[in-house]
Amino acid sequence: MVVLQEVKSHYGKLNLFIDGEFVESESTDLHPVMNPARDEVIAEVPFSTKEEVEQAIKAGEEAFEKWKEIPMPTRIQYLYKLKQVVEEHFEEISRIITQNHGKIIDESRGEMRRLVENIETACSIAYTLAKGEQLDQIASGIDETLVREPLGVFAVIGPFNFPAMAPFWFIPHAIALGCTVVVKPSEITPVAMSWLFKVMEKVDLPPGVVNLVHGSKDVSQTLISHPDIKGVAFVGSTRVGSQVYRLAAEHGKRAIVQAGAKNFIVVMPDANLERTIPALLTSFYGNTGQRCLSGANLVAIGGIYEDLKSKFLEAASKLKLGYGLDETVEMGPVVTKRAKERILGYIEKGVEEGAKLILDGRNTKVEDYPNGYFIGPNIFDEVTPDMTIAKEEIFGPVASIIKVENLDEAIETINKSNYGNMACIFTSNGKWAREFRRGVQAGNIGVNIGIAAPMAFFPFAGWKNSFFGVLHGQIDCVDFFTDKKVVITRWW
Repeated sequence: MVVLQEVKSHYGKLNLFIDGEFVESESTDLHPVMNPARDEVIAEVPFSTKEEVEQAIKAGEEAFEKWKEIPMPTRIQYLYKLKQVVEEHFEEISRIITQNHGKIIDESRGEMRRLVENIETACSIAYTLAKGEQLDQIASGIDETLVREPLGVFAVIGPFNFPAMAPFWFIPHAIALGCTVVVKPSEITPVAMSWLFKVMEKVDLPPGVVNLVHGSKDVSQTLISHPDIKGVAFVGSTRVGSQVYRLAAEHGKRAIVQAGAKNFIVVMPDANLERTIPALLTSFYGNTGQRCLSGANLVAIGGIYEDLKSKFLEAASKLKLGYGLDETVEMGPVVTKRAKERILGYIEKGVEEGAKLILDGRNTKVEDYPNGYFIGPNIFDEVTPDMTIAKEEIFGPVASIIKVENLDEAIETINKSNYGNMACIFTSNGKWAREFRRGVQAGNIGVNIGIAAPMAFFPFAGWKNSFFGVLHGQIDCVDFFTDKKVVITRWW
């Protein structure tokens, strides 16, 4: 057993970052930040006052007027430096993510790698925009050009489950394009973003380009409704995301809202189970099931049902739970006591509605961490699509097996869902894979892939109630942070 050292045992009262400086919040509204494996307080987060949020917005607005005039190649040089310093602190930030969120260290490292990839993609924006639209001689002596200009200050509201990566779907792109940002991380897992701002301080960005506030619903509402905020990028649940989108629309703001999910994984009769089962474990139980790309409903088609069920059950029952800083651990705790209670409630609901709980992780204990918020892997069999556990997002380590007769029935079942974030198929048949890819109503599609996570230079897609807006996270931000100006020129 190799247990990595914690970066710190306690991070104290977290600070704000406004106009290029860390400042202590004047708020008396303090909330504990927990280590979910130990059930220990590791920090206190102050919920920023309205005045502090307004100061951060003002700093961003004042910085924007100068920042937008800095040549793009110069702005991108800051991102090269940001990539360098993040790489230097890669391991310690990974450990902080595990310490505050609970995911295992390899998953935290994976989150950090995706964060870096978004910085790298933002560095290439100049080359992306160089392929702009310019037509000479659209009429006699007249030329036409399309240019993009940055819009101003944007709010970035992050989720608890990917506290470092998700805000970086937006931050580096805003920097490269000449915008400024006010970031509000989740109040549940704010430590990693606070540490990242310490790292970003070494980049010497001009004051006000990036700002950090803390809080919950009230702070988000202040950000979204403020007249100087041009738009909001949000990652979180569908319930909150729909509220964010509505509020943004009421105030005439742009919005990217990446929301919840209920993802289906289809296994065809010809699937290679030796390779499929490990992918299913990662999909359903990676990040303890707390991600919008987690598998939720396992759809077994035809004769593969019994073999798939027995092998999946055997493999899931062997997963090792524990503190994620132990390199041998395969699944950590859920993020809060409240999350654990909610997940346990869904499991009870599944039993009440007649599903068969063939793997029960409710009473799982981890000897070295008896107070942690641990739930073992759970598998329901004999699940029907109309059951609550098959329809609603559980956001925990719970798999529901649904048996269907053929691919057409599987696609029909998937498309009845209110969500459309991800759908995956395991098969050796190209025709089936093509039918699936074309037929399912979901934004991220996997073929023999358990987690269909787009690279940073692709948009993070999503359909139906998994997404609100027009533009998605990651590279779509080029259009989000700018607006188009068409210039039609004639010289006499």
